[in-house]
Amino acid sequence: MRRFCYLLIPVLFLVGHVPAALASDAFDVSYVWSRNLSGVRSYQDKVAKVLGPAVAKHLAVVDRNGLFGLLYLRRGDGAGAKRVAQSHTRLLRAKGLEAASPILAQDWKRVDGAAWRQAGPTTSRHEKVASHPPARREHKPEAHDLEVAVEKYIDHLREEGRIAPDERTGWSVYDFTTGQKLVTINEDEKFQTASMVKPFLAAAFFDKVRKGELIYGSVSRRHMEHMIQDSSNSAANWVMRQVGGPRAAQGILQRDYPRIFKDTHIVEYIPPGGRTYRNKASVHDYSRFLYAVWKNDIAGAREIKRLMALPGADRVYTSVSEVPEGTRVYDKTGSTAHLCGDMGILSVRGADGRRYPYILIGIIEKRDSASNYSDWIRSRGNVIRQVSAIVYDGIVNDLHGSSE
Repeated sequence: MRRFCYLLIPVLFLVGHVPAALASDAFDVSYVWSRNLSGVRSYQDKVAKVLGPAVAKHLAVVDRNGLFGLLYLRRGDGAGAKRVAQSHTRLLRAKGLEAASPILAQDWKRVDGAAWRQAGPTTSRHEKVASHPPARREHKPEAHDLEVAVEKYIDHLREEGRIAPDERTGWSVYDFTTGQKLVTINEDEKFQTASMVKPFLAAAFFDKVRKGELIYGSVSRRHMEHMIQDSSNSAANWVMRQVGGPRAAQGILQRDYPRIFKDTHIVEYIPPGGRTYRNKASVHDYSRFLYAVWKNDIAGAREIKRLMALPGADRVYTSVSEVPEGTRVYDKTGSTAHLCGDMGILSVRGADGRRYPYILIGIIEKRDSASNYSDWIRSRGNVIRQVSAIVYDGIVNDLHGSSE
C-alpha cells in the first residue's frame, strides 16, 4: 500500500472546494488518481470491501488522458457529495486507505469502454410507465443521504456481530412526493418471499376477476382477509388453487405485468409448518408492485390497499417511536427461520398537515436456519424498525423539512 501511495496524484486540482455557485451541478465522489491503472484497480477492490456492495456497484475506474481515477458515480448535489465523502473518509482511514473527495461530474471515459453521460435519461420526459417507479434521478437532493445512513447502520451491526456473516440484506425506499428512489441496496437480488408473496397472489386472483374468470364474493373476501391480515397459509393456498396453482399464478403475473414481476418465481404451495423457501422475488419487484398498487395500476389495487391496511403486526410502524401516530400503513410481513422482512407503504402526516407517502422494503435473509427462531425474528424485526426510523427522519424531517 505504501509504495502505491507514492504514485497518488492529489485530487485537489480536479476537485478544489465545493463553491456555492455549483450547488445545482451534479457531483461524484473521488477516491484516488494515479498513472498506474493496475494500482487503481487493486485499490478499487479495497475500497469496495470497506464500503460494501451497495457502493461497490457504482464504483468505476475512469481514464482522464492517461490519468486513472476511482470514482463513486452517484450524480448527487455538491453538499450531499461532500457528506458522503466525509462519511467514506472515516471508514477508509480506519482501514489505512486514502480520504475521499467530492468531484464535479463529467462525461467520464471508463476503462471498461462505457461512458457515463451527464445528460438526462434516454426515456422521453413525457413517457409515463405507471407500473415502474422512476429510477434514481440525476440531480436528486440527497441532503440526508438515506442510502449512506442505512449502509452505515447495517455495517455497524455487522461489525458488532449483530448481523451474522451468513446473512444478507436488501432495502428500498421510494418517495412518492418527489418521485425519487432514495435507497437501492441489493435491490435486484432474489430473496425468499416467505409470506410477502401473498399480496402477489391477491393480484393474480384479482386479475382473473377482472377478466370475468373468477368472482370476488363473501367466501373469497374472507379467504383474502385471512391471507393478508392474519397471514394464513391455508388461505394463501386456497387463493392459489382458485387461480390454478403456483405455476398459473406465476404465469398470470409475468404475462400481464411483465414490467413489475421481473424477478418473481412462484413455484410452490406453502407447505405444512409454513416452511416455504422456494418462492423467490427481488426487493425491486416489491417496490414496483407497491408503486403500481398505490397508483391503481394493477388489478384489484384498491382492494389490495384495503387488505394491506387492515390492523395487524408490522415491522415498519408498530414499536417505531419516531414514526408518528396516525400514520397509514399498507404492508405485508414475511417470516421463516431463514427470512425476516416487511414491504409496505407508509403515509405519514408532517407538521405542515400534509401526507408524505413512501415505499419502504427491508429484508434480512439467513443462509443457515436460525437456531432460535423467536429471538432471531425479534432481533431482525427490530433492525427493520430502526431502518424505518432512519427513513422517516430522512424523508419527512430532512427532505421535506416538516419536523415539528
